[in-house]
Amino acid sequence: MPNNKIKVLHLIKSLGRGGAEMLLPETLKVHDREQFDFHFAYFLPWKDQMVPAIEALGARAVCFEANNNLQMFQRVGEICRFVQEHQIEVIHSHLPWAGIIARLVGKKTGLPVVYTEHNKWERYNKITYWLNKLSFGWQDAAVAVSDDVQQSIRINTNINFGQLDIAALPQSDKFNGSAKTPYLLNILNGVNTAHFVRDQAAGLQVRQELGIPAGVPVVGTVSVFRFQKRLDLWMEIAAEILRQIPDAHFILVGDGPLKEELLAKRKTVGLEERLHMPGLKTNVQPYFSAMDIYMMSSVFEGLPIALLEAMSCSCAVISTKAGGVGEVIEDGKSGLLCEVNDYMKLADYGVQLLQNQEQRKALAAGARQRVQSDFSINKMAKQLEELYLFLKEERENSK
Repeated sequence: MPNNKIKVLHLIKSLGRGGAEMLLPETLKVHDREQFDFHFAYFLPWKDQMVPAIEALGARAVCFEANNNLQMFQRVGEICRFVQEHQIEVIHSHLPWAGIIARLVGKKTGLPVVYTEHNKWERYNKITYWLNKLSFGWQDAAVAVSDDVQQSIRINTNINFGQLDIAALPQSDKFNGSAKTPYLLNILNGVNTAHFVRDQAAGLQVRQELGIPAGVPVVGTVSVFRFQKRLDLWMEIAAEILRQIPDAHFILVGDGPLKEELLAKRKTVGLEERLHMPGLKTNVQPYFSAMDIYMMSSVFEGLPIALLEAMSCSCAVISTKAGGVGEVIEDGKSGLLCEVNDYMKLADYGVQLLQNQEQRKALAAGARQRVQSDFSINKMAKQLEELYLFLKEERENSK
């Protein structure tokens, strides 16, 4: 019996525990698998934490092994053969280096290419920035995860993008035609609100494993240990909260290139006994369930997945107003925000909420309601499916 499913290849640099990477198995859970057949490819063999989750859902993840960005270019021919052998019909790439490679593959194979931009361009290094910019017109559609990210794309590319209303698809009369520039549209990141629900028993188990008493307040975050997250400042804020709330504990879940610096910082600010750093975790729902407050101190963001997951798990959120965070959090209703350069305000917010259980519970309920109404993974997956169908039909009609 012939397989008439539309075959989509997701291409990403790694399948480690990053926000964009985590979205892939989560969207796979809710995609229409009767209509679509998804394949996954990545480059860094040591960053494969999401592979088991993808394979458990009946999909295949292939590693085109590369140890650096230059070696990724050497895999273009291999990827072209893969898409031809597996009859891939749409390539969906994520983050700049995979996006650059996908555009080269698209030019060689004639396949439509979708690229999701998860970050603001101003933060990319010069090589990443210019290669992304020079090749950006070689794709069919660019998806921004927030208004902030879309504005960054428009400012930095100077491309006259095609307009596409994802809510109005399908509509075959909207094809760009031969005078082709990429479409640019927003598809907001989503969270699986059925899975990310507060589990009191799991939260108590985490507290027990970390040596945190059941009834004390806990402030936490889930993060890659990179500069943009400013976890060094996060620790300074935590130390100030502890000074005013002496029984508070803190949880920092994750790993990354700044691990050693952050371990040293933890000692410097006197948090060795109170800041628990359990490392990289593929299942973070129990950790969110152990937190009363989810705190972010980032200087820039796209639209952070971990934030949406924490909100779905009914954590009260306090955060800097970095990038797409301000588009998610309704200040005073689903969280409390401060300006990026006023980060110590988070200490005031933390103390305020730990001393006011009623306000903390109201913000936690508001956070859960916010993601349920506007940041559903099902809505995100459906919009992507409509985009894949549209681009496939557009490409066929242009032949």
